[in-house]
Amino acid sequence: MLWLFTDPARGKNPVAAAARLPKGISGVVFRHDRVPGRAALGRALALLCRARRLALVVAGDTRLAVSLGAGIHLRGGRWPDAVRVASRLVTSSAHGVAEIRRARAAGAKIVFLSPAFATASHPGAAWLGPARWSALSRHGQGMHVVALGGITGASARRLKVASRLGRFCAGAGAIGALGG
Repeated sequence: MLWLFTDPARGKNPVAAAARLPKGISGVVFRHDRVPGRAALGRALALLCRARRLALVVAGDTRLAVSLGAGIHLRGGRWPDAVRVASRLVTSSAHGVAEIRRARAAGAKIVFLSPAFATASHPGAAWLGPARWSALSRHGQGMHVVALGGITGASARRLKVASRLGRFCAGAGAIGALGG
């Protein structure tokens, strides 16, 4: 599965980027926190996602997710507020074993393990690389583990080769590579 992560600093038009995703096998993680017009942008994305059969999860705002009929995206396995709702889809970011476990305990079905590779989102930050990403992914039993961070066609192939060390990579998430 291919996931677009919206980013107000790096992606100018998330609706246009989502419109380019393959129908029925893609999703959008809506992360435009504290952006004017967030609810309207969320509604536009939700309409597009329904029309194109794309999954949609909202980060940082359970109430907005519910109002859009979207899933919830947790950061590090933590709910964004006190509201806990049954959702058809709960996803989470994770940067290590503790966050993978917290995501599972919080009910996440998909965990985005990052940063797989060097990424413009966090310049100069340490990244996992294929062997470490695959080894950490083993802790995601019961969830789909998706690679995030520095994902390109070439880096995705590197994860596929390394997957024999851990679990198979269930998909890829990206910002810049998808124009998000």
